[in-house]
Amino acid sequence: MGEAKTKRIFVQQAMPKLSVEERVRSFREVALGYTREQAVAEAKRCLQCKEPKCVEGCPVGVDIPSFIKLIEESKFDGAIKKIKEKNSLPAICGRVCPQEDQCMRQCILGRKGDPVNIGALERFAADYELETGVKTPKVTTSTGRKVAVVGSGPAGLTAAAELTKLGHKVTIFEALHSSGGVLVYGIPEFRLPKETVGAEAEYVRRLGVDIKTNVIVGKMITLEELFEEGFDAVFVGTGAGLPRFLGIPNENLCGIYSANEFLIRVNLMKAYRFPQYDTPIKVGGKVAVIGGGNVALDAARSALRLGAKAVSVVYRRTEKEMPARLEEVKNAKEEGIKFTFLAAPTRFIGDDKGWVKKIECLRMKLGEPDASGRRRPIIIQGSEFMIDADTVVIAIGQKPNPLAVHAAKGIKITRWDTIVVDPKTQETSMKGVYAGGDITTGDATVISAMGAGKRAAHAIHEYLMNIHR
Repeated sequence: MGEAKTKRIFVQQAMPKLSVEERVRSFREVALGYTREQAVAEAKRCLQCKEPKCVEGCPVGVDIPSFIKLIEESKFDGAIKKIKEKNSLPAICGRVCPQEDQCMRQCILGRKGDPVNIGALERFAADYELETGVKTPKVTTSTGRKVAVVGSGPAGLTAAAELTKLGHKVTIFEALHSSGGVLVYGIPEFRLPKETVGAEAEYVRRLGVDIKTNVIVGKMITLEELFEEGFDAVFVGTGAGLPRFLGIPNENLCGIYSANEFLIRVNLMKAYRFPQYDTPIKVGGKVAVIGGGNVALDAARSALRLGAKAVSVVYRRTEKEMPARLEEVKNAKEEGIKFTFLAAPTRFIGDDKGWVKKIECLRMKLGEPDASGRRRPIIIQGSEFMIDADTVVIAIGQKPNPLAVHAAKGIKITRWDTIVVDPKTQETSMKGVYAGGDITTGDATVISAMGAGKRAAHAIHEYLMNIHR
């Protein structure tokens, strides 16, 4: 096999990106997306397997080989139409879905070279449609049934879109002033532009979904009252919005943020555009972020863009065990983010004015694998060392906020505050109420939340078609 042919088949088209110099000075999107020529060239690498494994790795069941074949043939309108048969949020998924651990991991081509870059091709098709004009599909004749969706994150938007396509009248109730949930308050602009999220939410609205913002279900209206107002079923997709803390001394010093507060200020309240927007966030010269997931890297890279001189990520395992996407780790390193592995904070040290100045840490070593499959970190006694930091962001995960269902009678909650559901239907223990996403699983991915929303929508449809008023 010739060198050129080998490269064409086994090597991915590189994703164009902003230069590092441009990236660290702005919140502009880093990954720029394929050109038409690059997309067609990447699509040609697909083997068009007779029994494609990639589809098995997609939580929403996109017909991956078919849409890639359409891109190969430059039939871009057909490609996005094929994707949207299964996925209503392709521009979002193409950017933040961990394809490398799902569809791309199953790609047969990946056994001998690079897998087909399915995520980049999905993004290309979605962006092509956004540029040329989004087409709204015809919706099935109305069933006369009404469904309330609580939360407009990935699970809620997906459930709403699916239910509307099935002919039901859907209303989304969102607690914040902007729809999108974690997509707008949790993920920075440089990774997922707000304009993209807004366009996807607008598509769901154009399907016929009514989105009501600034409504806190569980506080302003209860689940029981939603049924009293005429809704026949409810889907709860309120995510995991409560921060976790380390529980170590002096964690309440000034300059220490939860990742939730830090990213909400930066993303939803646009602190990065102060004083044009009036919610600033103080970032010192030396920033330390505790954690190893995508949220930790989002916080670290945001801090760098906000003017920090040095940013480090402190993680208690090694790089191999980090749950963050490899692409984001690579981007962070390119931008100058430093990593301190096998280290865990034991206390914070402040000055006489109550501001954090140092983090005392212990060195760790790895033991046997724990329940997550990763090797368990073990403290090395007597290994204390200090890290200078005048800003700290704690990004060690989030837990669900079950406000929407706490007052409801008959809904079972686990000791982790997640809602108990049937894994096949997403049905809760309360009749007519379904739930999905992080509120049922704890911290997980955007695409897994979408998969749950889709399962719930079809289960709700079956339920609605078999109840009698």
